This record gives sequence, C-alpha cells and structure tokens, in this order.
Amino acid sequence: MADRGPPRTDEPPLDKGQHPVWAIVSTLLLGGFIWWVSQSWVIAVAAIWGLFVHEYGHVLAMNRLGMGPARIYIIPFLGGVAKSQRLPKSEWDGVLVSLAGPGFGLLAAIPFFAGFIATGHGEWLLGAAVIALINLVNLAPAPPLDGSKALGPVLARIHPNVERGAMVLIGALVVFWGVTTGRFILAAFLAIALIGHLRRGAWRPEGRPLTGRESAQSVGLFVAAAVACAGVGIAALLPLAGGSLPGALGVAGGFLGIGG
Repeated sequence: MADRGPPRTDEPPLDKGQHPVWAIVSTLLLGGFIWWVSQSWVIAVAAIWGLFVHEYGHVLAMNRLGMGPARIYIIPFLGGVAKSQRLPKSEWDGVLVSLAGPGFGLLAAIPFFAGFIATGHGEWLLGAAVIALINLVNLAPAPPLDGSKALGPVLARIHPNVERGAMVLIGALVVFWGVTTGRFILAAFLAIALIGHLRRGAWRPEGRPLTGRESAQSVGLFVAAAVACAGVGIAALLPLAGGSLPGALGVAGGFLGIGG
C-alpha cells in the first residue's frame, strides 16, 4: 500500500520514521505470525520479503516524482506502508506511485523461483505464489489498497460520486471476503480504512486531475499489472498442479479462499 502523504497541505510534516527497534520487533512479530499460520519458514520469509519489496517500489516512485524522502512504516500483523513527505503534483503521479508497488513487487518472486530450480522443493514455488498474491490483492480497487488509487481518479472523471460509490461497494465486498475467508485482521483493517474514506471531507485532495489520455493509460497500466501478477502466480502454481491450468487455478482459489 502507498500513502501519498498527508491529505491536506496544512497538516504537519511526517516524523523522522519509526524507531528501528520497534520496526524490527514488528517485522519479527509479523513473520512469526505468518509462520504460525502457514507452518512454513519459506512462506513466512516470502511474505515479509514480498511486502518489503512491494513497499520499496512505492518509495522509489515517490522519490523519483519529487514526493520524498519517502519511508516504509511497519504495521504490526498487516505489513507496511510507504509514506511520502509531499502530495503528488498530479493524479497521474499518484497512479504511477500506486502501480509501482505491485509492478516492482513481483521482482521479489525471482529468488523463490531460483530456490525451486536449485532444490526442486515445491515450497519455494508456494513462496513465489504468495508474493504474486500479495501484489494482486493490493490491486483490488478498495480503499486503501493500490487499486483504488489507480482506478479512483479514472472514475472521478465521470463524477466524484461514481468513484465514491464504486470504492465503497468494492471495499464492502473485500471486507466481506476477508470475514468469510477467516482473514479477520485484514478485514478489520480494511473496514477501518473504508470508514475513514467515507468520513473524509474532500474525496480527491490530490493535484491536477487526470487527462483523458492519462485515464486510458491508467487503465492500461492497471490491467497490465493485474495480468503480470496473475501470470507470476500461475507460473508458480503450474508445476505444483502437474502442469494443469485448472489445477493451478484451483490452488489459487484455495489461497484466496474461494472455489471448491
């Protein structure tokens, strides 16, 4: 997830960052929790590594677009968030920052594919699939996930209430998914974020709105990122399913808590 800075320019600047001890402890707690749930140190490492690389993608984009210096903040049991010191100059910059996380984050899967090639152990492929899943879920167009910041400005060009309605509807569906699949911490976090978006006075405080061309490019980049995330996930699961695409999709459905 990417936080593109304070919602109003009159807010105080961000602090100098988390205390390093707290960041380390929070990361260890998150890793321990993932290991306890998955009973796999490979998956725990993949999740932490994948989250870090994802957020670092946001940081790189923020710094490149003049929003830095950006930093990664650890959220216990949830992961992290990249925070910038300045708002984007335009909604187009905001779209690029949002999609930089999932795009760059897929690079985190490379060591896990290499681990499978070197050892032949399928657990490494599960790690790569988890990384793909982290980035794919972040593309859901629900506040505060990256997808909402990539597609929200496009919908706002139609009418601000169209964006609001779509984000609220999809956000509610994602919260429902979290509750019904046992992802209660994620569901609670998303529910709180959704309520915060509803209570926000200005729905779109960022700079210059998207142009028509930028809107088309935003949709194209979003689709490309989603296809890339899904492709990496399926590539990781195919060998585990004996090369069967339906089998790989079934395993993916199990990861997402959907399907039979």
